[in-house]
Amino acid sequence: MTAAHEVPASEPVLQEDCLSYTPTARSVSLVRRRAARLVGEWGLPELAGDTALVVSELATNALLHGGLRDRLFQVRIVLTCRALRIEVSDARGERLPTLRMAADDEKFGRGLLIVAQLSDRWGVEPRTVGKTVFAEIGLPGPAEVL
Repeated sequence: MTAAHEVPASEPVLQEDCLSYTPTARSVSLVRRRAARLVGEWGLPELAGDTALVVSELATNALLHGGLRDRLFQVRIVLTCRALRIEVSDARGERLPTLRMAADDEKFGRGLLIVAQLSDRWGVEPRTVGKTVFAEIGLPGPAEVL
């Protein structure tokens, strides 16, 4: 497994954005809008909706389960020729996310299921302080576009 801020050497980074946010509910909407705008500017407007939803779910989890008062969380989006990678890092490395089935009457608990459905791969990588939760959305290769 590669480190949270490494893209394999065989995958040159085409575009990258990284920004830290305050741990407030308002930040989630800012993250969502920024991510959708960026992927559109990077020439992938068809991924704007899925990207916005994935980053929103990961940022919400960081806020609810990974946040510490006065500690920012970080969102990094990386585009390579094969994937769009969304990373959300927070300070709580001991609180790892897990997929679970929420009961019908629960208001929360479906975020990672959404992330898993919209991405080709997701996971958690440890950091010196905290963790990074990532999701990767695969891009069609040249043969798949034809």
